[in-house]
Amino acid sequence: MSIHKPVSLILLIIGCSIGVSYGQAARSPFSSFGLGEEYGTALAQGQGMGGIGVSNPSYLYINNQNPALLVYNRLTTFQAGVIGEQRSQKSDSLSEKSGNGNLNYLVMSFPVIPGWWTSSFGLMPFTRLNYRFIYRELIAGTNNQYTDIIDEGSGGVNQFYFSNGVSLNKSISVGIKASYLFSSAESTYANLIVNTSTPLSAKINDRTFVSDFQFSPAISIHLDSLTRKNFRLNIGIVYDFKTSLDVKFNRTLERWSGLGLIDSTTVIRNKPGTIILPGNLMVGVSFSPRPYRWIAGLDASYSDYSVYRDLEGKNPYAANSWRVSGGFEITPDRTSLSNYLKRMSYRTGVSIENYPFLTNGNPVRDFGITFGLSLPVNRISSLDLALKIGKKGDKALNGIEENYLKLYFGITFNDQWFIKRRFD
Repeated sequence: MSIHKPVSLILLIIGCSIGVSYGQAARSPFSSFGLGEEYGTALAQGQGMGGIGVSNPSYLYINNQNPALLVYNRLTTFQAGVIGEQRSQKSDSLSEKSGNGNLNYLVMSFPVIPGWWTSSFGLMPFTRLNYRFIYRELIAGTNNQYTDIIDEGSGGVNQFYFSNGVSLNKSISVGIKASYLFSSAESTYANLIVNTSTPLSAKINDRTFVSDFQFSPAISIHLDSLTRKNFRLNIGIVYDFKTSLDVKFNRTLERWSGLGLIDSTTVIRNKPGTIILPGNLMVGVSFSPRPYRWIAGLDASYSDYSVYRDLEGKNPYAANSWRVSGGFEITPDRTSLSNYLKRMSYRTGVSIENYPFLTNGNPVRDFGITFGLSLPVNRISSLDLALKIGKKGDKALNGIEENYLKLYFGITFNDQWFIKRRFD
């Protein structure tokens, strides 16, 4: 294997990291809580199965959800993906549509000891904020002067991770994932006085920088069926430890007129603090025949948000978070030479998620249906597609609901590196 391939991939990861850090997806009012809306860690092939991946192993794709399953990756694998979104929100009187896209992940794995120890590293978003609220209020003591209030946020948190999976025996493997969470979230609160000859505006700009580590141990168990040896039962468990993020907080006050900025004052600069994120338990079960042709799985996760604390030591959440998803994948004949359609992988899945915040006094839930497929490029690489159609919230219960469509596009490169020469 020429050294040019690994060097090129490393340069690609560095060059594209800017896109991960600053890319924004479609606007959503539900991203205004805490550090924003979580992305999840499933890659394109997992997204096509409802986002599952805690238990199902794969030789050709990186399992980014359970590091214990990395031992199945005996080839050097590089995966990159982008996401495009279309969202529409509606209430009884208003509606809004938005769409956007950005880089979703850059990940790579390589076997240290093939079949026994595999490592992986990658860069991807962790959370994101992209919201904007506008409403008008009468200025106290006046009859016809109003102020437009604008509340908006952007940015989010990214993660760079390093994972390792080690096989203990033919049935059990363990893993650990260390994620470095970094980047910043910005929010702006502005008052714009209207119905005056000289428009005036006052703005409060807040910027929160976060940086710290999160650790996630994992285990994977594979058992031959108790009744028929040509089937395999897979069980996976992953736990994200509770994390205290180191934070630096900045606040700037600004005054604007119709001619531009009047003055700006930084009233808080790099104030240290802590944001506490809850732990998250994920459990998965999947079932597949031997030799592999199809797999069906079910994942569940739970987070206790009663331990969440913001910069002021408060907890803005009123519920716990949980998610249940199921998925199915079938590859009719991966080795077929005469029928390309039989070499393709077909996926579908469904998911339901309960968010930790309340809107209009009621919990917000997300329901989605997914479809996906992988198109073989050569014997061991592919183009990966997934589509998710979903609904978040309910207009009758939450006062607002969001319908969305997400399209995931990924590429997977598999190759053999670090092969020892037998002849000179």
